[in-house]
Amino acid sequence: MSWIILVLSGVLEAVWATALGLSAGFTKLWPSVVFVVGLAGSMAGLAFAMRSIPIGTAYAVWVGIGAALTVLYAMIFGGEGFSLVRVLLILGLVACVVGLKLVDH
Repeated sequence: MSWIILVLSGVLEAVWATALGLSAGFTKLWPSVVFVVGLAGSMAGLAFAMRSIPIGTAYAVWVGIGAALTVLYAMIFGGEGFSLVRVLLILGLVACVVGLKLVDH
């Protein structure tokens, strides 16, 4: 259960990070609201997961999922450059996250 919550919290990290960028310095209401709700949910889920997953592993997985999804979203919808090298690096990040899960005791 903790791993499922952690993955969902990582997804919410990508949501709040993207919303933060779209909020234009908190001058746009709805992206700002999504940021606050996403941040609260993401942190709560991370805190819950850390009850049974080691802190270093949980944080690395949370950040890895959030970073990978944020970059993918930005490449698809936000006008960031898309290249094979960037995709391979994101896949490497995902592979590291999966590896941390596999070696978790």
